[in-house]
Amino acid sequence: MKVFIVAGESSGDRLGADLMRGLRKAVPGVEFQGVAGPEMQVQGVDSLFDMSELSVMGLVEILPKYLGLKRRLAQTVGAALIWKPDVLITIDSPDFCLRVAKAVHSADPSIKTVHYVAPTVWAWRPKRARQMSQFIDHVLALFPFEPPYMEAEGIECDFVGHPIAGIPKVSVEQIFEFQRRIGLNPKYPTLVILPGSRSSEVKRLLPVFCEVLSQPEFAQSQLIFPTLPHLAELIYDNVKSLRQECFVVTGEGPVS
Repeated sequence: MKVFIVAGESSGDRLGADLMRGLRKAVPGVEFQGVAGPEMQVQGVDSLFDMSELSVMGLVEILPKYLGLKRRLAQTVGAALIWKPDVLITIDSPDFCLRVAKAVHSADPSIKTVHYVAPTVWAWRPKRARQMSQFIDHVLALFPFEPPYMEAEGIECDFVGHPIAGIPKVSVEQIFEFQRRIGLNPKYPTLVILPGSRSSEVKRLLPVFCEVLSQPEFAQSQLIFPTLPHLAELIYDNVKSLRQECFVVTGEGPVS
């Protein structure tokens, strides 16, 4: 079985890596090609290009990179059509991934198309499901209420669960170890701040967060900023002027 798999950002890379592990167990000998981040590359995808090129959002950020993104789109579609996989799996990042799926389906309808993470048609832009029905064969949804929205437009859809549900519950011992490792004082209140997983989000949101956190009511709080390694320096530079204890934490440990 040949699977062409495309992810456009870190959350999709994590979903893709888990999916690949599951497919290897279910289908021994499965082959992968596509666009991937570091976690999917560990599972065996030799990425066509650096996935971070696709992690853009908003008109202001997309416009300067439009020609580059257009080339990457053509490259991805071309590679899929040349390899002729049994299935194309696109993961989230709909602005890029759904364009890939539409182009591949148009050129070769024999390639099955699966989109992982249902678009939030229940919240906004409901017509997306109808548009997707023209080129998406199957959707894998994170939430149990999503399949009916897809199925109403003729798209097969399965609820596969949210990855956070599979994370083991943290023990008291693990909490104490985390506090000790990064230097938290359990006597003081702790806030976890989540300014985003893209540099554009961080640049836009973090100054607002910092302005709020500068208010007196947060003076005694310790602040934890979980982030990705490539965003750690950007976040640290923004929060180092705050008077509170700030801990910028990645999977590799705290940033000092």
